[in-house]
Amino acid sequence: MSRMSTSPPITVPVETENPSTGEVNKPDRPWLVIVWNDPINLMSYVTFVFQKLFGYSLEKAQKLMLDVHHKGKAVVSSGTREKAEFDTFRLHQYGLWATMQHDS
Repeated sequence: MSRMSTSPPITVPVETENPSTGEVNKPDRPWLVIVWNDPINLMSYVTFVFQKLFGYSLEKAQKLMLDVHHKGKAVVSSGTREKAEFDTFRLHQYGLWATMQHDS
C-alpha cells in the first residue's frame, strides 16, 4: 500500500506580461470655471457675487473682478467636473456669464 502525501500544494509565482496599449496615463486635470466680461453687470456687483458664492476676501474678489474687466475673463474656481458644473450654474443664477473647461 502506498501512502499519499498530505502536504499542501506548492504555489509557484507566474510572470505575466503587461501589454503596452500605447496610452499614457495623465493625471486628472481639474475643471476651471471662467467668468467672462459682459456689458451688463457692475464691477461692484461682480465683486459681491465672488465674495458671496466663493467666500473670497474683498481683495481677492476685486482682483478677480478686475481681471474680468481688463483681461476679459478670470478663472474663479477649479475642481471636479461636478463642482465646476455647480459653480457655473450658481454664477448663471446671479446673471454672470460663466463657462467651464478642462485645465490645459
